[in-house]
Amino acid sequence: MRASRMLSILTTLQARGQVTAPELAEACEVSVRTIYRDIDALAASGVPVYADRGAEGGYRLLDGYRVRLNGLSQSEAGALFLAGLPGPAAALGLDAAMIAAQNKLMAALPANLREDAGRMQERFYLDAPGWFGEAEDPKHLRTIAGAALRGTLIKIRYQSWRSEKQRRVAPLGLVLKGGSWYLAGQVDRSVRTYRIARVLDCTALDERFDRPADFALAAYWQTATLRLETEMHPNVAIVRLSPFGVKLLDALSQPYVKARTQIEETVDADGWRIAKVPVGKTSWHAASELLRLGPEAEVLEPADLRDKLAELTQAMAARYRTAPKAGRRRTSPRATKQS
Repeated sequence: MRASRMLSILTTLQARGQVTAPELAEACEVSVRTIYRDIDALAASGVPVYADRGAEGGYRLLDGYRVRLNGLSQSEAGALFLAGLPGPAAALGLDAAMIAAQNKLMAALPANLREDAGRMQERFYLDAPGWFGEAEDPKHLRTIAGAALRGTLIKIRYQSWRSEKQRRVAPLGLVLKGGSWYLAGQVDRSVRTYRIARVLDCTALDERFDRPADFALAAYWQTATLRLETEMHPNVAIVRLSPFGVKLLDALSQPYVKARTQIEETVDADGWRIAKVPVGKTSWHAASELLRLGPEAEVLEPADLRDKLAELTQAMAARYRTAPKAGRRRTSPRATKQS
């Protein structure tokens, strides 16, 4: 256990440069005091590890010192091949490089690990888009990714929900979410999220930018997505659900809504239950989400949402009570099937 932990400390220092004791303790899942003892042991064994004092200090290896660590465990070797995502790599123009790197890694592995690594490639596959959706192929993805790696500004023409805009953006990082690529970009000292498929034009500039020292892409994305989901579901509806409606709500709800839905245990005479469900900011948005539950749900509150649902369902019923208008003839599935 200790040998593995000290190996982890060495690889972390080599990869990240300077790391604090609390950061090492968190990574190794031990106490800071244990890290102090491990660092002392490494120094005593001849490893040139030094401590920089001060508020921004930490541990680091002597400049130029490299640890030759060629050994991989069985699970580590498999994990490296499992991390090879062909779809995103191809979108970024790195598919050939990824294949070459995997081939080199496979050749370097001991014979007893090659079979396990190959098995991981054969039996695991990542399909990023959600069901019934397709992965986007943004036109300017590679240009934006290149600027993000170089640390240079980009000039974009962007189609937002409301209007077309032009921005000079510092690309801080890219995120692949549900088959769609997003850019975390800094504009006027604030970080904003841009859907890359909506970038109409993009010009890479030679001007470099200073990356915020406290910016962490994963933390930003988690905060941004939570904020967006909260803004999209600011209200609560009181809904009466049938037993099947409870199952439908669980199956069709977004994770954010599902996690915050409260369903009472009490069952009425018809077997229905009352639930508090997060819904959209407008009655139309909320109604469109709850209409998926069909007759298995009844909105009790708020009154304007109940009225909107009544309006929509009455309009739908009226439309289907009448025959199709001229020129809109009904066709059977067989008539529309192509040979």
